[in-house]
Amino acid sequence: MIGMGLALVIAGYLLGAVPFGLLVARAMGGRDPRSGGSGNIGATNVARLAGKTAGVLTLLLDIGKGLGPAMLADYWLTPWWAGAVGLAAFVGHCWPVYLRFKGGKGVATFLGVLLGLAPWAGLATGLVLILLATVTKHMSLGSLVGCGSSVGWLWLAGAPVAYLVMAAVMTLLVFYKHRENIVRLRAGQEHGWR
Repeated sequence: MIGMGLALVIAGYLLGAVPFGLLVARAMGGRDPRSGGSGNIGATNVARLAGKTAGVLTLLLDIGKGLGPAMLADYWLTPWWAGAVGLAAFVGHCWPVYLRFKGGKGVATFLGVLLGLAPWAGLATGLVLILLATVTKHMSLGSLVGCGSSVGWLWLAGAPVAYLVMAAVMTLLVFYKHRENIVRLRAGQEHGWR
């Protein structure tokens, strides 16, 4: 169990670290997402710089790299190991070894992990994110509140304590990655999207 757990944690990190936003933008002839907009390799910035199709493809791939490892781990491992694998995939996206540990903000991969471990909680988290982002026109605000709601949804779904701990850690890291957005939101200077 320990050997398989460690192997899946490492594999989860390495898959999570694949910079799909950068690869998709290059493949579709767009700009390197690190060179413009927010400088982020995530779906929102890829859509801004390389078009909506590239953004949607990046979103799906970033969700998938959290979903796949989490589902495998949930099937084969204990909840604590599965939570570690999900967290590793998320950390890989945020701090990818392939890009000198400068990655995205992790929200799509966060959702993928939740969908893999507790689908109803993942769907509820995603719904909160989408509704708030749509109403406020601020993806950052939707992301923060959506991710912040995840522990509550997991608790309501009766998820193992390990998954609640994992989601709480990922939420704290999402807030850390969004610290500049939080400053702009508080100052009323965050750029919306249309």
